[in-house]
Amino acid sequence: MQRSIQQLNIGILGGGQLGRMVLQYAINLNLNISILDPDKNAPCKHLVSHFKQGSLTDYDTVYAFGKNMDLLTIEIENVNTDALKALEKEGVKVFPQPHIIEMIQDKGLQKMFYQRHSIPSPDFFLVDGREQINKYADYFPFFQKMRKGGYDGKGVVRLNHPTQLENAFDVPSVLERLVDFDKELSVIVARNEEGEVKCFPVVECEFNAKANLVEFLFSPANIKKSVEKQAIQLATEVAEKLQIVGLLAVELFLCKDGKVLVNEIAPRPHNSGHHTIEGNMTSQFEQHMRAILNLPLGDTSIIKSAVMVNLLGEAGFEGNAIYKGLDDVLKFSGVYVHLYGKMLTKPFRKMGHVTIVDDDILVAKRKAKSVQSTLKVIA
Repeated sequence: MQRSIQQLNIGILGGGQLGRMVLQYAINLNLNISILDPDKNAPCKHLVSHFKQGSLTDYDTVYAFGKNMDLLTIEIENVNTDALKALEKEGVKVFPQPHIIEMIQDKGLQKMFYQRHSIPSPDFFLVDGREQINKYADYFPFFQKMRKGGYDGKGVVRLNHPTQLENAFDVPSVLERLVDFDKELSVIVARNEEGEVKCFPVVECEFNAKANLVEFLFSPANIKKSVEKQAIQLATEVAEKLQIVGLLAVELFLCKDGKVLVNEIAPRPHNSGHHTIEGNMTSQFEQHMRAILNLPLGDTSIIKSAVMVNLLGEAGFEGNAIYKGLDDVLKFSGVYVHLYGKMLTKPFRKMGHVTIVDDDILVAKRKAKSVQSTLKVIA
């Protein structure tokens, strides 16, 4: 006899802001969720009946957490995939699948996947350490990306000339040729066990150059229909080639010649989909749960144009978080504040986001600038 989804024991590896926003949808369906996170004060701690503090990278901890689960998912890629493979063999459903997480954990394997499947991506070389970079002196400049361990702009350095090698990482890395791009785009795509696939509309990302983090996100992206079609087709192709079950964020470069290239992918809810909570018929967090539970995927169409602003810890402040200007931004119509429940702030730490929705994207952009200049995370 088939069990209802409310009877399933569902585990999430990671209890940060992404897990927190997944839980907000899970509560609507009365789902039974457990969380494993290394932080005893993780944002999800008080939102679930079963919270376990423990390492996400330790085999025994992950295996012990997952052995009584019917379904496991992630909110972060840095998890022990050997434990997940063992659990999968024992009948626990793990989505995204462990071999996909393992491949995405290694940027070198990611690049080889694109190459093997003829998915357009920037040219690259693989090196084992700093000394090998000299072999490619004729091909500078590069972005050097650590194969493992990098996140949110960390583990990435620009190398303009061989004389800059003292700035290079001395670890296995990808050397990625610089791309002459016009915009950075993202597509969130979902796929369930039955193979149903749906993409969210393309969004445009604007980065903070100092922190190398998304500062603003615009939905819909200001691009030609032909570019939109190309981006959606590319994201769908990646999801289909992976045969992923769950959500996949596909980060893209729009080159100045009109071509679209895959930059990186993430097998989970993503910063470039936060606006969907208010801006789209279905949020990325609801879509992720629908996909891993093999439910019909939701309508991804846009309700209103949206701008998302990341709330980052202000430079020069570290300690208990204070949200200066919160009262002022809540006076604006169409402004939705999401704080992530993190007790401590530090420079450029993601502490929350604000979504601004409006019928006119230009009005939403103006409000977003006002929000950014008014709402500050200090200590």
